[in-house]
Amino acid sequence: QTIRDVTWEGQGCSISQASASMLVDLIDGVPREKAAELIDGFREALRSRGTIELDEDVYEDAAALSGVSKFSARVKCAMLAWVALEESLAQTS
Repeated sequence: QTIRDVTWEGQGCSISQASASMLVDLIDGVPREKAAELIDGFREALRSRGTIELDEDVYEDAAALSGVSKFSARVKCAMLAWVALEESLAQTS
């Protein structure tokens, strides 16, 4: 199955809102399996404390969030939309 027409609505800090917008742009038209891989890679990079950079060719604008990994208090902000998508995919599989 391919992911289409994803939208989001919410309030939060600028990092969480930017991350959600970047995620929506990134996953439109992507197969579910690829979305799961993107989520896993994003999580790994954000938990790396700056040792893993997101590939701009893969993550597009979301690669700009690599630096968030150096600020553990902000990782959850950047991950929020990604975890919500992951949960949604798990519930609809």
